[in-house]
Amino acid sequence: MNQNNTNLSHYENSLAFAQQLDQADPLKTMREQFHIPQHKGQDEIYLCGNSLGLQPKLTAEYLNYELSQWQKLGVKGHFSGDFPWMPYHEFLTQGFADLVGAKLSEVVAMNSLTTNLHLMMVSFYQPTAKRYKIVIEDHAFPSDHYAVESQVRFHGFDPKDAMILIKPRDGEETLRTEDILTLIAEHGDEIALIMLPGVQYYTGQVLDMPAITKVGHEHGCKVGFDLAHATGNVAMQLHDWQVDFACWCTYKYLNSGAGSVAGCFVHERHHANKALPRFAGWWGHNKNTRFKMDNQFDPIESVEAWQLSNPPILSLAAIRASLDTIKQAGGIEKLQEKSRKLTGFLRYLLIAELGDDIHIITPAEPGAHGCQLSLTVNTHGIDGKTVFERIEQAGVTGDWRYPNVIRVAPVPLYNSFEDCYRFVQILKNSLTA
Repeated sequence: MNQNNTNLSHYENSLAFAQQLDQADPLKTMREQFHIPQHKGQDEIYLCGNSLGLQPKLTAEYLNYELSQWQKLGVKGHFSGDFPWMPYHEFLTQGFADLVGAKLSEVVAMNSLTTNLHLMMVSFYQPTAKRYKIVIEDHAFPSDHYAVESQVRFHGFDPKDAMILIKPRDGEETLRTEDILTLIAEHGDEIALIMLPGVQYYTGQVLDMPAITKVGHEHGCKVGFDLAHATGNVAMQLHDWQVDFACWCTYKYLNSGAGSVAGCFVHERHHANKALPRFAGWWGHNKNTRFKMDNQFDPIESVEAWQLSNPPILSLAAIRASLDTIKQAGGIEKLQEKSRKLTGFLRYLLIAELGDDIHIITPAEPGAHGCQLSLTVNTHGIDGKTVFERIEQAGVTGDWRYPNVIRVAPVPLYNSFEDCYRFVQILKNSLTA
């Protein structure tokens, strides 16, 4: 993709212009709602929200409240207080639904991301002798690849035959939608499941989820998405797109802390199907009869039927703090509006200051990227890992992905236009051999 293939002419390359953009930013006060790590007595330039989001200031308040309830009430905390523990996951439902474009019955907080992907494949990967293949990307996040491969082996198939690995064209870094759709059309009668990312973790590319879902369904395939890098980053409409299932973590753009409980979506058309295979646990049983302790599983007619156990309340409290902070900002549409300006400014600065010394592999086309930009270093005599180590020493937190990519993500909740400007100046100084 051509990194200049976007209109960036309305930006200026100066600190004063960056500060002017910050002053005009309607979300500028949201930064004050987060704890910003420090570097030599000043705010770090934190561009790693695509890996771990910063801590909202509400988090400690919400966690301390639940600790106090536990201290004062013990087991009675399940049914007492403003946020009783028994239905606590329901306090997150509206926030999740708003972020991914779902009905309230279609989203739930449960388990971890890869656990949820496995649970979804139990239900939605039902291979037959003819239709048994799974489409994933060649450069999938390793955990997704491991999960898919293990499911294929569990059902007695050879991954070399049963996994269709879609990759970019020779000489290109990102996937073309037409190539994905063509592959689905060509192999549709063999494909049981399409499982792709909403946002590709390495390149930052946003895939065309509605088009992939539509064509997948036309060919009889189930379609699910890993939204780890999409939820809280880009606006989605999973219900309207008719996606079968989706899973996401909450510690990246949802800022709920390392390893926090994940989220899951199952389209409502599957909820009443009690014959659908699933791994069951008591938290998925009918709430009205759960405590009768009957061993006949009666699934809730919602995504909650896929729950296994009661979730960890302290983790849910941290998610609630983040969702409430996002609500203060006006929701995902407002965040996405700022994100496009923020990442657009960063792209402009990188091209203006560094030119051919760096290459941006993240697509520039509108709708094809979120806030993350993935960079490779093209200078002679200095490798990208050295450059990354230098910017870290100068107070920038991004991340490095082998073999040669630096990922940076200006997050609209807490990053500023000045952050982008200062980062590019530091990166420029770090390119000198």
